[in-house]
Amino acid sequence: MKSSAPSHSQDRVEPEAPLDAYSRIVAQVADDVGPAVVRVEGIDGSRRAGIGSGVIIAADGLVVTNSHVVNGARRVRVALVDGEITRADVIGDDPDTDLALLRSDLPAGTGRAALGDSSTLRRGHLVVAIGNPLGFESTVTAGVVSALGRSLRSRNGRLIDDVIQTDAALNPGNSGGALADGRGLVIGINTAVAGIGLGLAVPIDDATLRIVSALMREGRYRRAYLGIAGGPQPLAPRLAHQLNRPSAVQVLEVVKGSPAARGGIRPGDRLLDVDGTNVAGVADLQRLMNAEAIGRRLRVRILRDGAPLEVAVTPVELAH
Repeated sequence: MKSSAPSHSQDRVEPEAPLDAYSRIVAQVADDVGPAVVRVEGIDGSRRAGIGSGVIIAADGLVVTNSHVVNGARRVRVALVDGEITRADVIGDDPDTDLALLRSDLPAGTGRAALGDSSTLRRGHLVVAIGNPLGFESTVTAGVVSALGRSLRSRNGRLIDDVIQTDAALNPGNSGGALADGRGLVIGINTAVAGIGLGLAVPIDDATLRIVSALMREGRYRRAYLGIAGGPQPLAPRLAHQLNRPSAVQVLEVVKGSPAARGGIRPGDRLLDVDGTNVAGVADLQRLMNAEAIGRRLRVRILRDGAPLEVAVTPVELAH
């Protein structure tokens, strides 16, 4: 008598293992974004001045990378994923955000990356880093967003705001490469290795896109200059309640002859707002010092000897 038990040879549909789904997402992102990630080499005379990665963002050969990768280079070349090497020109550079824009005559049909919006990111979101670390081409690593809103000091000393922190493995050579989300959209440009298991990326957001647009048009991003040095300082509870803010920017130094000095700002003053916009920290003030503020008379409300006071300041263009 034959058993009625099902045969082991019958096909069974197994539920998808979570790791398989994760792997498929990472592999798809690598397939979508990988062809648009290039190796970037800065050449100074007969020696290589810098090496990193770059991301093709437009069909006409626009490549975004890190400023420090091409800074000081007399010429630049990019290597595509198929090994083809072509020359590139630096058409814009902004050391303050560690971003640079290149243009290269790329072969027809070369892939380009689609840009996303880093403002949609949350801690724990899957991210994929693609670059050329330590000379290993088209390396893919994956991880999660560890934190948002970090600050990174550029080589010029300026704070880069809202930096993305990730645990996707990054090594020298990843700089300028793509940080993509699970949909294959580039939401950051890897810019630094901060420590073991910790990487940082400049976010792709409205502010970054404005800088990239300015680099395309003018080759630089214009910023306003006040001439102060300072840092955030918490306000005493009574003042915080009275002024409806927890902190202000403490002025530690005023550059002689600067717009701040001419406007009457002194060391020890605390900046409260500029033209009605709160400045609770240095990053708030830096965001306001854009091209539109150059040569414009600004109302700056300060706190001096415990009392609010308004002064007028006219920023000038920051010289590099």
